[in-house]
Order: sequence, then C-alpha cells, then structure tokens
Amino acid sequence: MKKLYIIKAGTTFSSTLEALGDFDDWIKIALCRPELPVAVVDVGQGSPLPSPEECSGVIVTGSHSMVTDNLPWSLKIESWIPSLVASVVPFLGICYGHQLLGRAMGGEAGYNPNGKEIGTVAITLTGESKSDPLFKGTPAVFQAHTTHAQSVLKLPSDALLLAGNAHEPHHAFRIGTSAWGVQFHPEYTPKIMQAYLTAQAESLRKKGRNVENLLLEVTETPFARQVLSNFGSLVNAGSSA
Repeated sequence: MKKLYIIKAGTTFSSTLEALGDFDDWIKIALCRPELPVAVVDVGQGSPLPSPEECSGVIVTGSHSMVTDNLPWSLKIESWIPSLVASVVPFLGICYGHQLLGRAMGGEAGYNPNGKEIGTVAITLTGESKSDPLFKGTPAVFQAHTTHAQSVLKLPSDALLLAGNAHEPHHAFRIGTSAWGVQFHPEYTPKIMQAYLTAQAESLRKKGRNVENLLLEVTETPFARQVLSNFGSLVNAGSSA
C-alpha cells in the first residue's frame, strides 16, 4: 500500500519537543486525515528514502539546518525531489523543504537579504492562486507563522508564484500540477510559535527585535493551517482514485 511520507529534515528545540512534540507530530495533526497511511522517514538518521512508486504523497519538513550547508542527508533529499515531480507525486515542502524544492528544480536558495522573518505575519496570495487547490478557501490576505533566515531567492524558471509579502516575496509556489513549496509554517499553532520566539529570544533581542511585541502578535492562523488539510485531501483523493 502506498503511504504519505513525512521526510524529517531535523527536529525542534529540546524544550519544545518535550512540551509540544516534533515537526512530524504537528504535521500529522494538521493534515486532518487520520485515515491516511503515514510513514515518517528521518533521513538525518540514515533512513532510506522511498521510491516514487511507494508514495501517495510526500511532505518535507522544516529544519534548524541551512540548505546552503549542503549536508549529505540534505543533498540526498534534494537529488530525490525531481523524481517525485516527474512522477507527479503530490509534494509539499515546508520552509526548509520549500527551499529544497526550489533549488532542486533549478532555483536558488540562500540568506534572505531582509534578514530573519519570525512571528505571525500577513501573507498575500497572487491572482494565480485563485485556481490552486492548495489554497482553496483561502482569502487574498491571511496570517501565518514564520521563522526562517534563508529563502528561495530565485524561483525555478517554470515555477508559478502563489504567495508573498514585503519581507519574503516567495512565500509559496508550485511546480507543475502537484509540487508545492510554502515558506511559512502551516503546521504551527500559536503555542508552537510562542515557543520558537521564546527559545530564540536572546538572539532576537541582540538584533534589536522586540520579542514582547512579537509574542503579543501571535494569533491563530486557520487559513495557513488549511494548506495542510487541503494537501491531505489531495493525497486522499489520489489514493482512492
């Protein structure tokens, strides 16, 4: 039986892990599809990647690593992604996974010239998103949780831009009909976002950021979260077709 594979590109802070769980836990909850067979692959721990034929869908998580570090496990995921796109396997890259998709398909990833984006922010959809199934039911402007230093600086030539904001112009894009990258974190809840702000508070203050205000601005992000439930529906529809 085919499975939806969650590819772990890392793990959260130890304090967050103990209190709230890890990337794959948050994604499984937000998918809202308990009937979907899900398997978690921790590539950093040496677990092998599945073949496209084994996948009903693939989600690549965020990471505390940097794509430009070119770590062996990261390059392994990156070189695997084009085979999924060619096989039209539903694919969703989140944050780090978004950047890997961009680079794997011919774009460029690196440090965002505007610096680190963190906290609950407003994101604006492009006109092309109106017919995109990942953003079905999403208003033109919605709130999402973010924490990233690197970005997709240059989209692949065949990418369709779906969302952005003044800080991060490439918050979402699609390749072909079934591969998406989102820079924001649809799997985050307000508690997770607050935990990330608290864990990074010292370094943020050293850079002049007002952590207290960032914490006050954290709110529910139902439309960002809907991205994962929409993706789960796409995978489920393909599995039952």
